[in-house]
Amino acid sequence: MSTLAPLRLLREPWNASEGNQSNTTVGASSGWCQGLDIPNELFLALGLVSLVENLLVVAAILKNRNLHSPTYYFICCLAVSDMLVSISNLAEMLFMLLLEHGVLVMRPSIVRHMDNVIDMLICSSVVSSLSFLGVIAVDRYITIFYALRYHSIMTLQRAVVTMASVWLASTVSSTILITYYHSNTILLCLISFFFFMLILMLVLYIHMFALARHHLHSISSQQKPPTAHHGGSLKGAVTLTILLGVFFICWGPFFFHLILIVTCPTNPFCTCFFSYFNLFLILIICNSVIDPLIYAFRSQELRRTLREVVTCSW
Repeated sequence: MSTLAPLRLLREPWNASEGNQSNTTVGASSGWCQGLDIPNELFLALGLVSLVENLLVVAAILKNRNLHSPTYYFICCLAVSDMLVSISNLAEMLFMLLLEHGVLVMRPSIVRHMDNVIDMLICSSVVSSLSFLGVIAVDRYITIFYALRYHSIMTLQRAVVTMASVWLASTVSSTILITYYHSNTILLCLISFFFFMLILMLVLYIHMFALARHHLHSISSQQKPPTAHHGGSLKGAVTLTILLGVFFICWGPFFFHLILIVTCPTNPFCTCFFSYFNLFLILIICNSVIDPLIYAFRSQELRRTLREVVTCSW
């Protein structure tokens, strides 16, 4: 898969040629440093699956008034972010294929402008996806620990302000990233943002997991049969473990790649790692496919509405 301006430079760092060229050559000559030849069809297939899944989630939430709550609005925004990941991936691929096969002929200045637009869309979708994953974690935390006060804490107005703030911040940050993509400071900000979200989710989910374990321990000590509430706590704890695992597996390699760009762009090991950039992009797209399965399709109400949407039972 070809990648456009800044993303191409993330795959092959601009400062990699400034260090020891012989080390780079040695690293690149190793067999495992050749990377993976991922066909464009796989990017296209995953992008289409993600697009359809998340489009169904958005349609279901908009259709069912019972789902018009802050929690499902956040899930809807996550689905839109994941759709942007798919759309930007598909748009980039089609744009590059049309140019490579001579079907689309454009002046270099227009091509650069299109590069920037698509890259901005990609960066904005990445930042907004990470942001809404964090927002959903906070929302679930409030739901569990402040259940009686949830509706007074997470009002519709606050939810709208939160969503608007995330989209605005994502747009501004992606514009800055595309404009100053040569700067290590920008990459460090992006890496710091990832670790902030990872630590936030880790702390909140560990606290929620501990609550679920406390409930189960109380049941066993009192020798009472598990109730639906406590069964839900255990199910929720398993879900939280899955969420953290999927988040780290899908996003971790890409941000580790960014860390290596900043810390060791000319090291042989790092140059070998850079050759797997397309695999890291595949993992991010896979996350867009998995998110609806974890956040949306586990809801019985949403699954019922999805069936109505698919069967056109409007």
